[in-house]
Amino acid sequence: MLANLRPFLKEILDPIVAKLNINPNLITLTSLIIAIFSAIAVGDSNMLLGVVLILFSGFFDVLDGAIARCHNRVSEFGAILDSTIDRFSDAIIVIGFIFGNYVDWFVGISAIHSGFIVSYVRSSSESKGIDNSVGIAERAVRLIILMASLLIGLIDTNYIHFAFIFLIVLSYFTATQRMFHAWKHGK
Repeated sequence: MLANLRPFLKEILDPIVAKLNINPNLITLTSLIIAIFSAIAVGDSNMLLGVVLILFSGFFDVLDGAIARCHNRVSEFGAILDSTIDRFSDAIIVIGFIFGNYVDWFVGISAIHSGFIVSYVRSSSESKGIDNSVGIAERAVRLIILMASLLIGLIDTNYIHFAFIFLIVLSYFTATQRMFHAWKHGK
């Protein structure tokens, strides 16, 4: 869904990453540390700081791959680390919402599960040679929904629960889209 923004982001990031010849895996780990701090902020009811930190964590997640490609440091381990750290980051951010009592444990765990399933179907498909980045609730969209829920929560925290239900439904729908795509292309 946000794939159309990639050329725009590339144009902005290329001059920046050309000057950042550092290990992209360190950037990946930095994105996790920022995600942990975002979860702490959300759990501590600091919604605006939570939004800013989720945004920075997502930015660092984009930055690591751009640096790796620009400086020819792409590796299989780096891709595995990036994907794994993304799952840790997604989960820890949602745990912050649970800890802050914005959603109950069942809704929070369902959000974690649904996000993991979206990523799992893509990864599983790609291990079989099927490009499977289809669907409306890719990771960037899920993070945007989490940030939007915090901003809406500034008005009324009860709306966060509904944003999570929306996130869960979209995520499972996306997993279904990806399963259908894998079925169609993997016959």
